[in-house]
Amino acid sequence: MKAIILVVALCASLAFSQKDSQFWEGRNTIVHLFEWKHVDVAAECENFLSKKGFGGVQVSPPSENAVVEGRPWWEKYQPVSYVLDNRAGDENAFADMVKRCNDVGIRIYIDLVANHMASSSGQGTAGNTCEPGSKSYPAVSYSSENFHPTCDINYNDAASIRNCELSGLKDLDQSQDYVRGKIIDYLNHLVDLGVAGFRVDAAKHMWPADLEAIFGSVKDLNTDQGFPSGARAFIFQEVIDTGSDPVKNTEYTSFGKVCEFKFGIDLGPCFRGENPLHYLKNWGTEWGLLDGGDTVSFVDNHDDERDDNTYLHYKEAKPYKAAIAFMLAHPYDTTTRILSSYSFEGHDQAPPSDGDNILSPEFGSDGSCTNGWVCQHRWSPIFNMVAFRDAVTGTDLTNWWDNGDNQIAFSRGDKGFYAATASGDINASIPTSLPDGTYCDIISGSYEDGQCTGKTLTISGGEVNVQLGADESEAAVAIHVNAKL
Repeated sequence: MKAIILVVALCASLAFSQKDSQFWEGRNTIVHLFEWKHVDVAAECENFLSKKGFGGVQVSPPSENAVVEGRPWWEKYQPVSYVLDNRAGDENAFADMVKRCNDVGIRIYIDLVANHMASSSGQGTAGNTCEPGSKSYPAVSYSSENFHPTCDINYNDAASIRNCELSGLKDLDQSQDYVRGKIIDYLNHLVDLGVAGFRVDAAKHMWPADLEAIFGSVKDLNTDQGFPSGARAFIFQEVIDTGSDPVKNTEYTSFGKVCEFKFGIDLGPCFRGENPLHYLKNWGTEWGLLDGGDTVSFVDNHDDERDDNTYLHYKEAKPYKAAIAFMLAHPYDTTTRILSSYSFEGHDQAPPSDGDNILSPEFGSDGSCTNGWVCQHRWSPIFNMVAFRDAVTGTDLTNWWDNGDNQIAFSRGDKGFYAATASGDINASIPTSLPDGTYCDIISGSYEDGQCTGKTLTISGGEVNVQLGADESEAAVAIHVNAKL
């Protein structure tokens, strides 16, 4: 009996540790530097992210992929092999990026494509070839016996979702020891190079037991890269579950976190003014969200900004920024993630490129990106709210206020205050526990060297006077104790 209890305890400990982001203390939030080259990610870790309080970077799949005409972003989700070499850079560039980011406290999480192999034939980015028709990927090596039989997915059937081919991509059979071994070898190599974890692409298309076995067999994180002894890779999985799906995200939370898609689905319409903002008073598990300890949450991701108009994205900048600010201000205890993308007009549009070479982002005098890159993480209302989230750590939501419709405000104990409008002007004195004084609104500007580049808010007698016009460029205001004038 004691042996059984010990095994259960060890499994529980392993599962919990795989939900640890491995952030440095005083850091929060993952930024997905979508389609950035490794050399540019490394520079961004050193020059910006580490100075603004970010915790980590999700990078696009780093392994060899099929070369697709037009070089669409989704070609990186068509693996030819597990060789670290594609348009983002080769293995040397990848290893250099990981070390440089770890050295300044920014963790690297790779987008892991383990559900399938490429459906596009020909030569891959590292020079290897594949033949999807015969399910031959010699550089791994995988052959037809390592895949599920070809079939189209019936999205009303959980077994079909997990055993058939997603968009025609060749579906690996992860129940096989051989396939598991190849994936584990790939993950162990990445761990050796210093990665902190994995965003698991298409996790709902793989059986939970197979994923649990694979991640449970991956070695501990590399102590030479600054991780503590016994630290485990952070696992967060793409399991799209909006409530009616036959595959439930809760099936995957025993061994890692899941991406909480309902977060952006429900938040977007509120900040767009389609649902009243005051509904957010009980935001969190009462909305059907999973416990925050099981989730990575986001307003949008690289798929949703192209595929689903329910989600806010950079083209609706005003409500988008207010919603991200709400995510970072609210105490729902999730791991937060921000998308940093590039301008696009069509679904398949490639990242900014010069022929086959991805262009590096360039920066304007205000620090914002140019050269075709949007770089939401460099928008001051967003990176300032990352600092807000750190400043209010450990506090509860207090002093909720709303106008019964599309205006809300709340405090985070005596550390921070947030207000937003989706329609109409806010002109009110709102109770707060923050100390009296004048504070910099970090949404309209920044607190720099004791000065404020935006507007200020004054607290007197336990009330903050909020003047926020519906026609202003920002739909929210936020203050915190570290931005007091």
